[in-house]
Amino acid sequence: MTPGLIITVLIGYFLVLIAISFLTSKKADNDSFFKGNRESPWYVVSFGMIGASLSGVTFISIPGWVGNGANQFSYMQAVLGYLVGYFIVAYVLLPLFYRMNVTSIYEYLKDRFGFWSYKTGALFFMISRIIGASVRLLLVANVLQSILFDEWGIPFEVTVVISILLIWIYTSRGGIKTIVWTDTLQTSVMLASVIMTVWFVSDALDLSSGKGLVGAVSDSKYSQIFFFDDFMSKNHFLKHFFGGMFITIGMTGLDQDMMQKNLSCKNVKEAKKNMISMAFVLVAVNLVFLVLGALLYMYAETKLPEVASAIAAKDMGADLLFSSVALSDGVGPVIGVLFLLGLIAAAYSSADSALTSLTTSFSIDFLGLKEKQKAEQERTRRTVHVAMSVVLILVVILLERTTDSSAIGLLMTFAGFTYGPLIGMFFFGIIMKRAVKDKIVPLICIISMVGTFFLWYFSFGGPGVEEGQPGIFGMYAIGFELIIMNSIITFIGLAVASTKLSALNELDQATE
Repeated sequence: MTPGLIITVLIGYFLVLIAISFLTSKKADNDSFFKGNRESPWYVVSFGMIGASLSGVTFISIPGWVGNGANQFSYMQAVLGYLVGYFIVAYVLLPLFYRMNVTSIYEYLKDRFGFWSYKTGALFFMISRIIGASVRLLLVANVLQSILFDEWGIPFEVTVVISILLIWIYTSRGGIKTIVWTDTLQTSVMLASVIMTVWFVSDALDLSSGKGLVGAVSDSKYSQIFFFDDFMSKNHFLKHFFGGMFITIGMTGLDQDMMQKNLSCKNVKEAKKNMISMAFVLVAVNLVFLVLGALLYMYAETKLPEVASAIAAKDMGADLLFSSVALSDGVGPVIGVLFLLGLIAAAYSSADSALTSLTTSFSIDFLGLKEKQKAEQERTRRTVHVAMSVVLILVVILLERTTDSSAIGLLMTFAGFTYGPLIGMFFFGIIMKRAVKDKIVPLICIISMVGTFFLWYFSFGGPGVEEGQPGIFGMYAIGFELIIMNSIITFIGLAVASTKLSALNELDQATE
C-alpha cells in the first residue's frame, strides 16, 4: 500500500465518523453524553458493543495468538466462559443497576458499603480502563507508525496525539449518544473486513478446492481447541473457561464503559436482549478471528517464510503477523485496505467509549457532577473530557517504552489485577447480608491486588522466576485464573472483616 492510499483511507473514514457525530449530537446535553437520553434501540447497542468488546486487541492479537507456542485455538475455551459470564451480567447485574437508576454503576457501592468503597470501586475502574484503552490504542498506533508515519519521519508521540485527538473530536459533544451509532458503523466495518480477509487469504492459499477452508484449518497444527491434559499449564480448559467467565463479569458487567451503553437502553428487558444476543454473536466472531490466525500463519509459512521465521525466533512480535501479511506485495492492495479499515474500526470502537466512560466516572464519582449547577456541569464535563484524553496519551507512550508482550496477554494480566477486587466487592455486597466497616474496604482491595501480584510474579513462567525453573507453586503456571484468585481473596477479606448489618450500623453511629 502506498502512503497516499493509506492517508486517503484514514481521512475518509474519520470524515464519516465526524458526520455521524454531527447528526447525533444536535441539542446534546449531559444526559445525552452520559445516558444517551435512555433512547438507544437495544439491537443497535448490541451490534455496536460487538466491536467495543473485541477491539483492536482481538483484531491483531487473537490471530497472532494462534501460533504463539502451544496456544492454537485454546482461546475458544475462554470464549465459552465469556458466554456464561454474559448470562450472569444480564440476569444479576443489569436488573440491579436499572432498579437503582444509576449513572455510574459504582454508585451501588456507595449505597451498599459507603463513601470509601464507592471511591475505591470507581478508582479501580479508572485504572483498569485507562490501562486497557491504552493497550488497545498502543496497538493501532504501532501499526500506523510502522506502515506510514515512520516513512514520513513523524515521531511515535505525535502519532499517539493524532489518534486520540481524532477520538476527542467526534465524542466531545454527543458522548454515549454518538458512540452507540459510531460503534455500529465500526462493528460493521470490522466484521466485513475480517470475513473478506478470510475469503481472500484462503483464495490465495488455493483452498477453494480439495478439503476446502474448513478441512485445511482443522487439519493444520493450529486447530486444537480443548486442552485437558496438563492442569499445570496456562492453557488448561478449567483455567481458561472459569477465567473467561470472571473476565466477562469484570470487564463487561462491572465496567462503566460497557455498562454505560447497556444503561442507555429504554429498559432492563431490552438491555438483557442486547447482552444475550451480543454474547452468542461474539462466540462466532472470535472463532472467525482464530480461523483467520491459522490462515495467516499458513500463508506466512508458504509465501512469507522470513516473517514466519522472525515470529518463531521472537525477533518479531506475533501481534505484527496480520499487518505483515496484509501489507505484503503478494496479497494485493485490497487486503491491505481491509486490514487498515478493520484495525481502525476495531481500535476506535473501544477507545472512543473508553474515553467517554472515563469522563463519566471521574465527573460523577469524583467531582460530584450531579450536585453542581447545570452550566457548571457542562463546563466540568468538557474539561474532564480533555484531561482524560491527555492521560490516555501519556499512558500509551509509557506502555510503548516499557512493554513488549502480546497485547491479549498483557490485557488479561492487567484485568486480573484491577477487576478482581471489583468482582469481590460487588458480589460480596449482592450475596452476603453482612456489612464491612467502610474505611477498611480500600485496604482489603489493595492487599488483595498486591498479594495476587506476588503470587503471579513468582509463579512458574512469571517475571520473577528464571525460564524453566519452578515457581512458588512448583511447575504450576498462572493463566486466566488470575482474576479468580484476586476476586476470591477480596471476597474472603471482606467476609473476615464483616459483621451483621445492624451491629455495624450501631458502631458507625457511635463513632460519628
